[in-house]
Amino acid sequence: MTVRLCATCAVEQPSEGPLPDVCPICADERQYVPATGQRWTTLDELAVDRRGALTVLEPGIVAITTDPGVGIGQHALLVATPAGNLLWEPTGFLDDVLAAEVERAGGVAAIASSHPHMFGVQLEWSRRFGDAPVHVAAADREWLQRTGDAVRFWDGQEEVLPGLVLHRIGGHFPGSAVVRMAGHDGRGVLLSGDTMLVTPDRFVTFQRSYPNHLPLSTAVVRRMADAVGALAFDRLIDNFGSVVPGGARAVVQRSADRYIGWARGDFDDLT
Repeated sequence: MTVRLCATCAVEQPSEGPLPDVCPICADERQYVPATGQRWTTLDELAVDRRGALTVLEPGIVAITTDPGVGIGQHALLVATPAGNLLWEPTGFLDDVLAAEVERAGGVAAIASSHPHMFGVQLEWSRRFGDAPVHVAAADREWLQRTGDAVRFWDGQEEVLPGLVLHRIGGHFPGSAVVRMAGHDGRGVLLSGDTMLVTPDRFVTFQRSYPNHLPLSTAVVRRMADAVGALAFDRLIDNFGSVVPGGARAVVQRSADRYIGWARGDFDDLT
């Protein structure tokens, strides 16, 4: 079977039938169709000059990257539990070599993503690993380009594997989610995707569109921060390998206060 995907966002498309004129995910204002136009690709085409790699971030969390990058270029995370691994933010690339490396790292027992830009080739990952369930936020159902029996819709919160709980936070997409886990030291880790993206000063930010720099309202950011504030975590890891290494729960609150203050005009005398 040929796995077809958008070359810009690397989200898999239906296996059969004509492809749309443009990728629906990229045509949305949160993403973009390149000025050069829509281009489609396949996993076989990508495998010619790409390879995947696994890197340990901390005990129990392994990053999966692709070189050269594919689509948006997210770092997938393989998160270990006694019941198997969660594949978080599945990449838009998978070949036999990468599948074998992941198998040696414990395989994949469940798959989930923070939002539709991170769907990658999630059903192909599922097929390679025994039809592992693919957890998709029901609020983002309309963005699912390829579907199958492995898809499980969820809302609110969902324990996908023991100790790994999805929480729907909203913001970037209605179904935007985070994963909370205890971590190897029990202090708590939040896998934030880009529901909250780490900034160079190790704060986080909140956006409707990151490439197009569209903000969220202050009310939505406060709602997101309040939802995350109810969770216990010390570290935060986003979907591009950036980390808030300590005190992350407080950092999220300070980041929300900073964002809201600037958007509200509290600091206009500084401009």
